[in-house]
Amino acid sequence: MSSLPVINSATPQASESGEQPAGSGKTHLLNQTEPELRDWLKDRGHPSFRAKQVWRWLFAGRASTFDQMTDLPAKLRTDLAEAFDIFVASEAHLSKSRDGTEKILVRLADGGEVECVLLKDGIRRSICVSSQVGCAMGCVFCASGLDGVDRNLTKGEIIEQMLRLQHRLPDEERLSHIVMMGMGEPLANLPGVLGALDAARDANGLGISPRRITISTVGLPPAIDRLAQQGIPYNLAVSLHAPNDELRSQLVPVNQKIGIGPVLDAADRYFVSSGRRLTFEYVLLGGINDSEDCARELTDVLKGRTVMMNVIPYNPVEGLPYVTPSNEAISRFKQILEASGVNVMFRQRKGDEIDAACGQLRRNRGSLNKK
Repeated sequence: MSSLPVINSATPQASESGEQPAGSGKTHLLNQTEPELRDWLKDRGHPSFRAKQVWRWLFAGRASTFDQMTDLPAKLRTDLAEAFDIFVASEAHLSKSRDGTEKILVRLADGGEVECVLLKDGIRRSICVSSQVGCAMGCVFCASGLDGVDRNLTKGEIIEQMLRLQHRLPDEERLSHIVMMGMGEPLANLPGVLGALDAARDANGLGISPRRITISTVGLPPAIDRLAQQGIPYNLAVSLHAPNDELRSQLVPVNQKIGIGPVLDAADRYFVSSGRRLTFEYVLLGGINDSEDCARELTDVLKGRTVMMNVIPYNPVEGLPYVTPSNEAISRFKQILEASGVNVMFRQRKGDEIDAACGQLRRNRGSLNKK
């Protein structure tokens, strides 16, 4: 396991006026593609094949400095260090759960903060990464969007989260699954997300099959169609959260402009295009969407579709009025879905004691810093 920069008193942060901290003036290497790096090398008289070596060091070798790339000539390492930064963010906070979950609050170069999570389940080493600083979708039960959205993350900032989590693993372990389900709406930042996932699935990158990569969305039909046009069989997880438009619009305000019907139609088109079974996410909120009527209505919505229904009992967020359903309500909801033939999985909550729900750590740390 290697170490990466953490926040200290000398680390530049955004001022109260919102001014950006002074950067190094260098290019973020993780925002580059391998062909772009080859061109850079050629322009400076270095062999273009060195680009593959650099990429191998970043992703397989887990290098955090150019000096660690020991099979590169010293002159090249110096030139790279003068032109590029590998990591441009810092770890503002690290939380570890008893179940092995680790969550990093990453402070970006401009002072913005995002969260990413490493989850350990048997031999699986899954990561959940963010795509935006905040979120504009407005889901009323989610901490990520309580303060709105600031901006999209760059491709490099998304990759950096992946590599930071990879650095949390012992050398003999590797990342196995990626979930774009952190802060933000991934399909609202499709160029950045797809660029990062290109590196994640590349054999010279993290080498993770797209069949082990999941993109989560509240359901933006035009963006779902653009994702389908890529022809890459990523798993698509649609955050449904309600079986009808009236309730969904209360919980997911963006639904007022879209509607469940168009979301389901776009998801169906993605299934036809990719051949990948769809996943629908449903956060179960006590006394709101956990009734037997909701469960029966949900079975009608899913009827005839090849899907996995992923039900997540709510992880409470301080300051919000929503609660985890009772065990009885959870059990009955599950029984109704299973009896109707729906493939259903009730996700085990992980990392409760480390603010594991999206946006919790950033928000709670911010509250502490204001005291």
